[in-house]
Amino acid sequence: MMFMSNAAISTPTIADVGSDSAEEQRWQAVVQRDKRADGSFFYAVRSTGVVCRPSCPSRQPRRDNVRFYTSVAAAQQDGYRPCKRCKPDQSALAERQAQAVASACRVIEQAEHLPSLDQLAQQAGLSRFHFHRLFKQHTGVTPKAYADALRSQRVRQQLADGASVTAAMYDAGFNSSGRFYANSTAMLGMTPSAYRAGGRGVAIRFAVAQCWLGALLVAATGQGVCAVSLGDDPGLLVRALQDRFPQAELIGADAQFEQLVASVLAVIDAPDSAVNLPLDVHGTAFQQRVWQALRDIPAGQRWSYAELARRIGQPSAVRAVANACGANAIAVLIPCHRVVRTDGALSGYRWGVARKQALLDREGEA
Repeated sequence: MMFMSNAAISTPTIADVGSDSAEEQRWQAVVQRDKRADGSFFYAVRSTGVVCRPSCPSRQPRRDNVRFYTSVAAAQQDGYRPCKRCKPDQSALAERQAQAVASACRVIEQAEHLPSLDQLAQQAGLSRFHFHRLFKQHTGVTPKAYADALRSQRVRQQLADGASVTAAMYDAGFNSSGRFYANSTAMLGMTPSAYRAGGRGVAIRFAVAQCWLGALLVAATGQGVCAVSLGDDPGLLVRALQDRFPQAELIGADAQFEQLVASVLAVIDAPDSAVNLPLDVHGTAFQQRVWQALRDIPAGQRWSYAELARRIGQPSAVRAVANACGANAIAVLIPCHRVVRTDGALSGYRWGVARKQALLDREGEA
């Protein structure tokens, strides 16, 4: 429940708390340390002179020593002081932690060089270990991985805007050319100069076929499959690939590549077929973890976004998991269509919800 600031609440009296039954419900919330009741009322303890949240971890008081209030301000007017453990006069713990992580993200985003973990933890007022755990819990990645993803994004934007490779490298926060070039292929999928030139010098083989889902485009670099797209218009699929890498050398299918396309079609036709094709996918460390987990979902099964988040050890990163699924550019081979909402309803799908339903229906029949 949302905590309202003292300034926003008129000063209540004890009579405002309500009936005996309402007080009994409040007392049970205190006994159970129910976090859901935080913000809806506060309780004061005569013997200690403090006012607490319902979820306060302090020793349970005697019932006849407890008085209920609808605001901390009212309790303070009666002479009670805020508890130092649950801090009822401050934002709820979860909110304070989220604010600390958000503040750390802004520091990382604005810093020319990545602050150390100790510096970030100190600014957040937390221990090194606790801060690292909270940051990963709220964002899905470590502070270092978060900074690396920002640098990758900045490099791509700088190169797309026409900046030189050297300028893009230093503007993104890389102070070592050796480190930059060691990670450049993983960040960009090709050399920095080729990316800056819109894929110039990079050979991408592709082919368009028809299947029961409509038009299918398969594209691959020398490293593996880099795109599997579905749609109604084959021409639009090809133009989307051209827009992605306008200067790349797009090469039409030959006999060898047609075998690759046939393998993709086999996966679409027989979802439980044991086809393990090499992929050339690039994303943040968190996205890579989600995409790998997606490949572990057996055909015919459906996971919720919450379940997927738990599987990668990030139960609170449900929204980030959904965003990673939406960023997947390789249909079927990375089966994001097997992820649904907690209630079983279908959510969005890059290639259309109708295709998602069709894929799930076919897998259910297999």
